Amino acid sequence: MPSYAGISEMLGFESKAASFKLAQRLTQQGFLRRGPHGRLVPTSRFLGIPLAADPVRAGQPQAASNAMEAELVTLDSYLVDSPLSTLLVRVKGDSMIEAGILDGDLAVVDRDKNARAGDIVVAKIDGEFTVKELKYRGTEPVLQPHHPTMSAIQPQGPWQVFGVVCGIVRRLPRAPRSGRTGRRKEVESA
Repeated sequence: MPSYAGISEMLGFESKAASFKLAQRLTQQGFLRRGPHGRLVPTSRFLGIPLAADPVRAGQPQAASNAMEAELVTLDSYLVDSPLSTLLVRVKGDSMIEAGILDGDLAVVDRDKNARAGDIVVAKIDGEFTVKELKYRGTEPVLQPHHPTMSAIQPQGPWQVFGVVCGIVRRLPRAPRSGRTGRRKEVESA
């Protein structure tokens, strides 16, 4: 968060006192908290997105309410267990398409998690990185792609698990503009 002077400048306040009062109100309402050295830190209430009360079926439609849960969710709280050891890695290629990991996705990678058989990992082999499922044949590690035409990689020399993939983030492409939109229309049957 910026300083009180920075807040004043950004919001066009004439004094730091106005910024201080705003920060006090936001703190009282749970949007901000005091962090190290007295700095203001946004809370999940500030950054959170309301979670719909009912899940949406991917199958046949089902009655649902428009109610929102009281819980606010941030993508960090949902995807990241250990912020200091987690980073995002952009995926390139299609060797994991059958696992739902596509070219251009962002993999949420935790460097501190211990990899187990069945985990999707970012592995480093001969100085190069790859995303694969970690498997074993006996005691020998195997890096398994999820693509029908690609073969597994069985490391012959030094290799390491760089991190365990604990989530995938994908921005869906938008349909090209046309004269029709499906924006919140309620259609009555005739």
